[in-house]
This record gives sequence, structure tokens and C-alpha cells, in this order.
Amino acid sequence: MTTKPLLEVEGLKKYFPVKKGMLGRTVGHVKAVDDVSFYVNEGETLGIVGESGCGKSTTGRMLMRLLEPTEGKVVFDGKDLTSLTSDEMRKTRRDIQMVFQDPYASLNPRHTIEKILEEPLIVHGIDNPKERKKKVREFLEIVGLSAYHAKRYPHQFSGGQRQRIGIARALMTNPKLIIADEPVSALDVSIQSQVLNLMQDLQKEFNLTYIFIAHDLGVVRHISDRVGVMYLGRMVEMAASEQLYAKPLHPYTQALLSAVPVPDPDYQKEQILLAGDIPNPANPPSGCTFHTRCPHKMDICTKFAPQLVEQDSGHSVACHLYSDQVDNDIKQMEGSL
Repeated sequence: MTTKPLLEVEGLKKYFPVKKGMLGRTVGHVKAVDDVSFYVNEGETLGIVGESGCGKSTTGRMLMRLLEPTEGKVVFDGKDLTSLTSDEMRKTRRDIQMVFQDPYASLNPRHTIEKILEEPLIVHGIDNPKERKKKVREFLEIVGLSAYHAKRYPHQFSGGQRQRIGIARALMTNPKLIIADEPVSALDVSIQSQVLNLMQDLQKEFNLTYIFIAHDLGVVRHISDRVGVMYLGRMVEMAASEQLYAKPLHPYTQALLSAVPVPDPDYQKEQILLAGDIPNPANPPSGCTFHTRCPHKMDICTKFAPQLVEQDSGHSVACHLYSDQVDNDIKQMEGSL
């Protein structure tokens, strides 16, 4: 695996306006994604996890510019995607594809599978009709279906088969990066493992790079090289997968991992219970947004938001518990008084 970043994200933000009254006056903003930065190396899988509503799916959609960022940079293969025109971005999407969460809603029920899989080839002007049909049949077999399935409609397939079709559609343009937005959360556990194994096999075969968005920590551990944890629109921890699961640093990550079930009825594990609910992103708490639920809250946590800082090699965390960051922030607090 090379260490060349295929994708670099810097200071990404998405604020949705809150409108009120007959004139639609903007009275505030929902900070769905608030200053997120990360990179993805070529050929690796980056997992992004967090509770529902933490901004992980919004982040994925901004990377493809299905949602326009409020602020920030997205550099893919040396190109700043945020500065591209609509036509330029459409051409770039040939190299960035997405697998959506719901296999029932992401396929047009009025089109045959052949037409669904041909569409990205037509949009990007790839191949003649005969070559397109050949490629459709080829990719159906690659994802574990049969060539004769091309003439069928989406309602004639199970959920797992539909998700395989969604993966085939993402592969049709030979992309470099695939953003998988909770691709197995709507599937049975037995089908989940089949789809995950298929994605790993395809990654090796086509040298794909994945961003794998999920809320199931067990699934993310199985497929990811590195994992980023999001909370209320911010990245709070980032580390190599085994490093994160062996030694989580952020209190939120520790609480998430304590909730993962262990398949051993005799194993006793302490579960960390968080107080309260996730705050309203339209009115987030001051300072560290996790301080309202954190069992280790300090005074500084209510005043200053911690930055994502590397603690160990490749292991970054945004938390005032870690001494160097606390010292810096205390000096900053004293200077502002």
C-alpha cells in the first residue's frame, strides 16, 4: 500500500440555515459538519463512525458535491473539487462513486438492471452500446450475480442482491474512490458478511480506495485500515483500526466501544453509560460539544473546543484530558481573561 493521499479534506463545514416566519428569515444554522479534516491514502479503507445525526453521511455527500460545502477544501487526486464547475465535477465523478444505504430506494423501479448499470457509462460517454452491454454482464458476474439478471427489475431481487447491484453500478466507471454510506445497515447479519467480503475482494482486484461510513463498530473494524470517530459534526478521534479498538483515547470512543457486544456469555465487560442525549446541532454546547455527557468534564471543556492533535504515532484525539493540549488551552484561557 502506498502512502500517497488520494483524498485530502481540510476544514470542511456544512451549515444548514434555520428559517422562520412568512418571509423565511434565517434565525440560525444547524452545524451538521463543523471543521472536519482528514486524508485517505490510495488503496486503503477509512471507516467513519458515530451516532445517527453526527454528520458522517453529510460529509460523504459533500465529498461528491451532492451537497455543496459551506466552507473547506476537498482535494482529490491533486484537484480541488470545491473549485470545479458543475461540468468539471460531473466528469470527475467518473473517478468517485457512491454506494447508498438503502438498496430499495437507490435503484429506479421502472428500469431494468441492464439500464441501471448502463446509465453511468452513457453519462460519462464510455463505450459503444455493444461494449456497454458486455460490461454490464461482466460486472454482474463479478459481484456474484448472473448475466441473465440484466433483464430483470429491482423488485425481483432480495435486499442483498440489490446492494450487489448498487456496488456493480459504482464499479462501472472504474473509479479510484468509492464512498460507501452505510451499505450493509439495511441487510441481515448473514448477508452483511457476504457484502463486506465482496467489497474486500473487489478492493484487491481493482485497487479501490474506500470511505466506509457506518454506525456499527464491529462492521467497521472488519473492513477498515483506519477509523475516524465523529460526534456532533466534529472528528473527535482518528487512528489505525487495531490501535483505536485496543486503546481508545476519547471518552466518547470509549463509551461506543464499551457498547459493542462480545460473543461470550461468561465475559464480563464494564459498559460506560453516557448521561443525556446528543445535543441539538442548531444550538451546540460551548467549548467541547461532548462536555454535557462526558464523565471526565473539566472547567476548560466548557470554554474551549479541543483541536484534533496527534498523541501517538498516527493516533489523533480532540480532548482536553491529554496534557499538552490542556496546557496550551489553559494558557489560551488565561490570556483571554
